[in-house]
Amino acid sequence: IKNFFISSKNRLHRHHNRIIIMSDMDEDYGFEYSDEEQDEEQVDVENQYYNAKGLLENPVDFEKAIEAFGTVVVMEDESGAPGEWGFKAVKQVVKLRLKKCATDSSSSSVDEKKNRKNENVSLAIESLGKLLTYVDSKAVTKNKSEKVLNSLLETLNQMEDRDLLERFYEKTLKTMTREVNERLWFKIQLKLCKLWLKWQNFAAMGKTLKELKQSCEDESGNYAASKGTQLLEVYAMEIQMYTEQKNTKKLKELYRESLAIKSAIPHPRILGIIRECGGKMHIAERNFGDAATDFFEAFKSYDEAGLPRRVVCLKYLVLANMLMQSDVDPFGSQEAKSFQTNEEVKAMTDLVQAYQANDIASFESLLEKHKKSISEDAFVAEHIQALLDNVRTQVLLKTVRPYSKVKLPHLSEELNIPEKELESLLVNLVLDDVLDAKINQVTGMLEINRESIVDASEQEKEQQEEALVGQSQGGKELQKESEESEYDALDKWSNEINRTQDILFANLC
Repeated sequence: IKNFFISSKNRLHRHHNRIIIMSDMDEDYGFEYSDEEQDEEQVDVENQYYNAKGLLENPVDFEKAIEAFGTVVVMEDESGAPGEWGFKAVKQVVKLRLKKCATDSSSSSVDEKKNRKNENVSLAIESLGKLLTYVDSKAVTKNKSEKVLNSLLETLNQMEDRDLLERFYEKTLKTMTREVNERLWFKIQLKLCKLWLKWQNFAAMGKTLKELKQSCEDESGNYAASKGTQLLEVYAMEIQMYTEQKNTKKLKELYRESLAIKSAIPHPRILGIIRECGGKMHIAERNFGDAATDFFEAFKSYDEAGLPRRVVCLKYLVLANMLMQSDVDPFGSQEAKSFQTNEEVKAMTDLVQAYQANDIASFESLLEKHKKSISEDAFVAEHIQALLDNVRTQVLLKTVRPYSKVKLPHLSEELNIPEKELESLLVNLVLDDVLDAKINQVTGMLEINRESIVDASEQEKEQQEEALVGQSQGGKELQKESEESEYDALDKWSNEINRTQDILFANLC
């Protein structure tokens, strides 16, 4: 008898069949099968789950898969309290419902499509409600529930159905309150802020950010040192909001406050966001040196996190270098060197070469050639005109240097711009004291005071040389800060010749 029961037990685990032992005499032999029956039920539930999952391989069987996952939940409920397999099954149903919302095109008319969409959204929200009951009843671990909900919300954020997104988040936050699970609540609210930012709903975003800031405060109303990392995440989101709004004043305050937080150990992505927005702020203030520093720090942070945004920040670094007319190689660092051949970055480096050579034709040709990677970037496109003006300024100053009068049509041809645009550029140069000249509208000539022409590139070179001399410790005397102009030197030379001639003439007499 003993061998018979051992053999039966082995077959039970091997074939997952329920074995009921009965005796003609109804005698109790002391064997209890409650644990074995429970294990068998769990095995049946597990098998049903994987059978349902197998149906996902064929998109046609999605409805059958949803029905099969529903059977998993029913089987688990019948066996006792809800557990892991039911939670997994409901998660799969939610994912399938969301996929249905995004791809269902079975209806032909507009009204049918709208009704079908509303039905799919309602079913997705209903499935989410079932999933949240598992989380609320602690049927699964906190870490497991957080991981699943974060994954679902990340998938959801890629969708364009605003109605579905708003209802999904509303349903989730009603269950996942701050009191139930503060960490999960915080993460969900941050994801919701990303949506507000995407939709430009700054009023709702500001309200949510205010709640998140309050959650980082201690009982005295000050920010808790233990929540420095969370506070930095809120700051990063708020900085993005003010960057979109172009609110430089608020942006500057938040930027400084975020850099002052020392108790945080944030993800590199957060630091990258803060530094990138800081760089954009400095660009707006025409503080190109600090902008280049911030863009490089943002690049390093994104690179550490392995995010594709690093390439964008490298482009912005090259842009900042061009705007401040620096000769420093942005790819001199080891981190940046490997990206020098990247298609988007290569477009910017080619632009730099044309920019430094003051080659207007090549510069404009490259802008057209790499329109997608350069001009279609809103931030870069915003400053392309400034770069063009810089190149045109250098070419214009070089062109007019030998003359006191130049025809406007000739300058227009040299700069490859209409005369109206040329006049606007000339007016700006005169107002900025870069060029001392006036436009004679009657003769169509630019009349220049040649002694006042400022060559910006030479001036910068002289400043760099003076800085190098000031830093050296050789005990040598500083060279003269400025040299006499070419015409002053000629005048002096002419005076010397005249004086020598007078002396020779006096001696001969």
